[in-house]
Amino acid sequence: MAEPLTYVYAVVHRSAGGPPPGSQGFGGAELRRVEHGELAAVASDVAEDEFGESALRRNLEDVDWLNSTARTHNQGVEAVAEEAAVVPMGRATVFYGDDRVRACLAERAELFGELLDQVAGRTEWGVKAYAELTAAEEREPAGTAGTGRPGATYLRRVRERRDTAERAKQDAVRQAGEVHAALAGLAAQARTHRPQSRELAGYRGVMVLNGAYLVDGTRDEEFTGAVHELAREHTALRLELTGPWPPYSFATVQHEGET
Repeated sequence: MAEPLTYVYAVVHRSAGGPPPGSQGFGGAELRRVEHGELAAVASDVAEDEFGESALRRNLEDVDWLNSTARTHNQGVEAVAEEAAVVPMGRATVFYGDDRVRACLAERAELFGELLDQVAGRTEWGVKAYAELTAAEEREPAGTAGTGRPGATYLRRVRERRDTAERAKQDAVRQAGEVHAALAGLAAQARTHRPQSRELAGYRGVMVLNGAYLVDGTRDEEFTGAVHELAREHTALRLELTGPWPPYSFATVQHEGET
């Protein structure tokens, strides 16, 4: 029978608490710590037939598997983030045993230490901004269908609708920039991500901001209050606040290859 692999969810200071007793990872395996020096990896055993090299190549093409894995991975990160500053690892960070995990902690100790200091006492908040923009309709007016000769009035109206839609989009983008600048001023760090797919995320309108903000715990109330105030001031936008989260956007470490 193959030895189980070690899946790592996050890295914490060795002196930190967690994970809470009974916390589970993939397949119901208990979350545990693998320690080296001043660091500890939050880990669990996983099966090689699901997380081994060949299995991962297959599973990474399976959208349902990816979504399920993301949820379990995030649950593992968030279980320990409630107790301590964390550096999340990228999804599917798998090692051939605990000794390889310890080797990784040793090799990247400086990076992990810097990131843990950077996120200590801080959490991530997400703010998305949506604009209700409707593409210009290009219907042919009555009497022109099938003639192949749309009239000058019709063409003028099409151009006017397009110009109006473009001005509305530019205004929404400008307002989203103002929102991001104001929130970035309250955060230790800030960044923007690409807009999410409307089909996958299921939102209305156009996403004109997908921002992430690393905020000191002492400023959480100020930050969330600012989001609500900005929503009242920027009526062309619909703002959505999410969080607080572990610092996924600011401290996630991708592990390339088996160590």
